[in-house]
Amino acid sequence: MPPNASPHVAPNLFDHPKYWAECYGTSDYLPTSRAEMDALGWDSCDIIIVTGDAYVDHPSFGMAVIGRVLEAQGFRVGIIAQPDWHSKDPFMALGAPNLFFGVAAGNMDSMINRYTADRKTRSDDAYTPGGMAGKRPDRATLIYSHRCREAFPDVPIIIGGIEASLRRIAHFDYWQEKVRTSILMDAAADLLLYGNAERAVVEVAHRIASGEPVAQITDVRGTAFVRRDTPQDWMEIDSSRIDQPGKIDRIINPYLNTTEMDECEVEKRNVQWFSYEDPRSKRTDEHKLTFHPRARLQRDKTVIRLPSFEKVSKDKALYAHANRVLHLETNPGNARALVQKHGTVDVWINPPPIPLTTPEMDYVFGLPYARLPHPSYKGERIPAYEMIRFSVNIMRGCFGGCTFCSITEHEGRIIQNRSQESIIREVEEIRDKVPGFTGVISDLGGPTANMYRLACKDPKIEASCRKPACVYPDICQNLNTDHAALKELYRTARNLPGIKKVLIGSGLRYDLAVKDPEYIKELVTHHVGGYLKIAPEHTESAPLSKMMKPGIGTYDKFKQLFEKYTKEAGKEQYLIPYFIAAHPGTSDEDMLNLA
Repeated sequence: MPPNASPHVAPNLFDHPKYWAECYGTSDYLPTSRAEMDALGWDSCDIIIVTGDAYVDHPSFGMAVIGRVLEAQGFRVGIIAQPDWHSKDPFMALGAPNLFFGVAAGNMDSMINRYTADRKTRSDDAYTPGGMAGKRPDRATLIYSHRCREAFPDVPIIIGGIEASLRRIAHFDYWQEKVRTSILMDAAADLLLYGNAERAVVEVAHRIASGEPVAQITDVRGTAFVRRDTPQDWMEIDSSRIDQPGKIDRIINPYLNTTEMDECEVEKRNVQWFSYEDPRSKRTDEHKLTFHPRARLQRDKTVIRLPSFEKVSKDKALYAHANRVLHLETNPGNARALVQKHGTVDVWINPPPIPLTTPEMDYVFGLPYARLPHPSYKGERIPAYEMIRFSVNIMRGCFGGCTFCSITEHEGRIIQNRSQESIIREVEEIRDKVPGFTGVISDLGGPTANMYRLACKDPKIEASCRKPACVYPDICQNLNTDHAALKELYRTARNLPGIKKVLIGSGLRYDLAVKDPEYIKELVTHHVGGYLKIAPEHTESAPLSKMMKPGIGTYDKFKQLFEKYTKEAGKEQYLIPYFIAAHPGTSDEDMLNLA
């Protein structure tokens, strides 16, 4: 067990003293223009969020969540959505923020949003009114932050969102086929917030508001920044190189048969023999050695030095090593800070944020979202909103650890749950307030449909764990796989007045589901709308092992149960399996077998 590893407790998100601007109250929509600011009686914004997505005031859109959380803390928050990046003028539309700019590319990495896997330009953008492509630049976080700096050189810039989060250390860029520096180096930002950043952004906002310079805010979990040197009171562990085994001479086998004796004699002649010295003879070169036990390191004052950008950009093994260490240090219970040299400066990454508690999740999702796109879009269709407007997010995080997926690295592997009461209130709000609702909830899920309320059986074990996944190669014996809370939630939601059907549209973890056949029966009988998406990803063991996914036999078992309960329910329902082609480690034979 790592020393000093224990469940961490953070101050409640809603316990901070409110900022003085709380007196302005809440707004129907966060302002996107000077006219809207004037209507609210504001002379300025405290914080301005710049985003690559259209502004939809809904808890599935990052700018709305962060904006509403900051508004609830008393700050005046403005939104600049999808600005024209060719000049600084659109970034000056709301004036200079009193505290900082918050910059994000949007709900997706801007390069994935703009290009296909074949590097061809996409013809549409789901996060733009009318689905129109071309409303955001390549590497939007970089461009937006540069324009903010150009517009107001003295205003702090804080970057976040999934694009910044996944590029916080030196990383391989698929689009340029090379290793790029941390996004902090290119963006010229003051601070990077990674993961779900409510806790970090609230603390940073209050500290800047109290007059603390952003350059001195270096101790907030879930943040990264550039510094010159490691502070003197920190212990640095050097992990910038990989141990190499020394030369091992061949050991002569003492059990040789007679036909091997000649070879043995040759080897013996090549062995260097040393003369024997009587240990009782007096030695004149004796030295007294004193062995000191290794000091127990204080984890919250320990930083691990990764291989530098210059090294990982040239050495594939060191690149893999750096990423391995990054993934090992993702458990908030025992993670240590990381530091990586970029030229003459260091990129410092603090440990991950403490996951939100259930009351905090309820607080975030219970804020006064309009649940609609901003009126300035005049009802124009936004495809991403159309997909989620009748859905409810019940949890965050994923402990699957699939190597091709960004969820664990971004949101963490500890599941953050909403209470059933909070979820039901949101279902009722959709029923009563959202235009066009026909009685069907399109999804009651999250990153993974069936990890709600699943967790380690012992918080101390969870805080000490260093495994990258709880379900690979097998489901951990310490993992609670009881779906009782989820089944109760399904039953309560579908029995609400005015609710005709509750569908499950999120990806299902079938290796967990087969541990609770009653859950599969509940799902198949009441919550499948003809088709259920499932992701075995492959059929062959070699690529599956590289993906850290269960064997195809587990999928076959789930398929049998699905078909059994579908028949019992008298329905015609089908599975839609998803597969990945050409995943690293996949051979031509594997692809032929999959086909």
